[in-house]
Amino acid sequence: MKIDKLDKQILEYLVKDARKPFTEIAKDLLVSPGTIHVRVKKMESLGVIKSTSISVDYEKLGFGFIAYVGLYTKRSLSSPNIIELLREVPEVTVAHLATGKYGIFCKIRCRDASHAKDVIFRINDIEGVENTESMISLEESINSNAGLLQLIINE
Repeated sequence: MKIDKLDKQILEYLVKDARKPFTEIAKDLLVSPGTIHVRVKKMESLGVIKSTSISVDYEKLGFGFIAYVGLYTKRSLSSPNIIELLREVPEVTVAHLATGKYGIFCKIRCRDASHAKDVIFRINDIEGVENTESMISLEESINSNAGLLQLIINE
């Protein structure tokens, strides 16, 4: 996978604003818009750019309650099945296979504590989940890959 300095600069622009026109990026980087287009397509084909997205303020949409749920699982062999069933729970926004005391670690977004309780009970009912342990997020203070990308760009 060959990513050069220009590719990294393009990524820096797109991470800050995925909707920024290629013509503006090209003007700032002193290259043609066609160059930007070709480079972005190359990074997409390499899998470096997986998708473009928007950032949504879920709190303004009524889903500001965040909790993290650790799942104690019976066997690691059942984890893929549990993950598939977690995909059917729309409030589960992130799920990781994990090491340590939890077999799976999830992030859920809910309307309030009562809604979170219902979601956690649904998760507990999934075949292969022995028990859960939850932690309520008081505030999501950092949710950014910008620092990591800056580190990669500067390497």
